[in-house]
Amino acid sequence: MQTSLAKKHDRSKMVLTIAFTVICIVYVLPIVIVLINSFKTNAAVNTDTFALPNEDTFVGWQNYIKGMTFGNYPFIKAVFYSLFITLVSSALILICTSMAAWYVARVGSLFSKIVYYLCVFSMVVPFQMVMFTLSRTAEQVKLPYFSFTSMAFAKIGLNTPWTIPIVYLGFGAGLAVFMFSGFVKTIPLEIEEAAAIDGCGPVRTFFLVVLPMLKPTFISVGVLEIMWVWNDYLLPYLVLDRTKYMTIPIHIQYLKGSYGTVDLGATMALILLSIIPVIVFYLLCQKYIIKGVAAGAVKG
Repeated sequence: MQTSLAKKHDRSKMVLTIAFTVICIVYVLPIVIVLINSFKTNAAVNTDTFALPNEDTFVGWQNYIKGMTFGNYPFIKAVFYSLFITLVSSALILICTSMAAWYVARVGSLFSKIVYYLCVFSMVVPFQMVMFTLSRTAEQVKLPYFSFTSMAFAKIGLNTPWTIPIVYLGFGAGLAVFMFSGFVKTIPLEIEEAAAIDGCGPVRTFFLVVLPMLKPTFISVGVLEIMWVWNDYLLPYLVLDRTKYMTIPIHIQYLKGSYGTVDLGATMALILLSIIPVIVFYLLCQKYIIKGVAAGAVKG
């Protein structure tokens, strides 16, 4: 009896191993195809997409050089804007939404419930419903700031890399507040009461007591937000002034020649360069993601 059960268990493990191996191959295959085509001529990419490069089609690093030097807009500038927008937007989302989730979870008022359900509702609203209104609003809304060059107050719109993180905060708050508030509810209230007895105010209680306990969820949400903002194309395309600012996805989209022709080899090269940082970042943080999901599953 035990032998038959052991055989069934081994068969199920083998089936699962084969199934997950096939799934992994399906997910990795597009990246491999992009890698192969980034070293081939444009004609070879069009005619023999799945073929390996040979002596006639192999161009080495020419596609990478061509992609980074194409047009009048420097690729390194697009990398800087993508990096700046990603880091600032993710940091703003994490700090603001974690504090908001703590407030929503601990204050049982009608206002906090309305805020929570509005955040949940925003998760189901498609971006396409508000994108045209958003692009107009980004141009018209002006934020005051102090200009050190003119030593006077001036106004700036939401269509710059320095202000678009505010727009990302609005779109990323829903999921982040939902995830943070669910974890905050599992934290014993007695810990915060003990901190208050020791003389901690709300700010010190959050940053010294609550935030360290939110670390698994904090990292999980951070990884999701960073991957979203770094790969996002539509929001920067609609909001940013493309004559001055371009992110990496927008720069790749502008790899066009006359009559709309696209250099697919250079495009593949820049696509690969754009996904490498995300892949490396995810591989470095995957253990924290697993811890965050496991902690939420056990405590929830």
